[in-house]
Amino acid sequence: MFGPDAVLLIVDVQRGFDDPSWGRRNNPEMEQHIVELLAAWRASERLTIHARHCSIEPSSPLRPGQFGNELKPEVAPVGHELVIEKRVNSCFIGTALEPALRKHGCEELVIVGLTTNHCVSTTARMAGNLGFRTWVLADATATFDRVGPDGIEYPAETIHAVALADLHREFATVADTRAILEAL
Repeated sequence: MFGPDAVLLIVDVQRGFDDPSWGRRNNPEMEQHIVELLAAWRASERLTIHARHCSIEPSSPLRPGQFGNELKPEVAPVGHELVIEKRVNSCFIGTALEPALRKHGCEELVIVGLTTNHCVSTTARMAGNLGFRTWVLADATATFDRVGPDGIEYPAETIHAVALADLHREFATVADTRAILEAL
């Protein structure tokens, strides 16, 4: 399915996304899927990179110096795993992600985390455009209910499904954790 130089990118799995201000989230099992994948990934001695969103919005729970900026402990980096900090949706803009991937010889990237329709999607799109074979794991990503410009509230499940449909076969291959674990 993928080679030994594939990299796992864990996007924005931070305490601040548990803040009630975000609203209702789909996929409450996301963290457990990431924990399971991360254990197997580390056992296979493949590279893991963690992304942390450092919001510049004064009221954001993801702002540096706030409790919410911390990565969740169950998926926190160990050893020499790289942590990149970003201020925009893409993990590639203003970070050392692309040089780190190129230095590692990475041609494939497996993306998990938050949120499906924002940082995960933007990062996957850029990864695809930069020539990386990209995987996005449906059961290891999640998002929140959103209100559209028309005032209609769209459930997180719909937002999640549409974001994944937009990525699949265009910028990335959408799979699930079990498929990746079986390939390891």
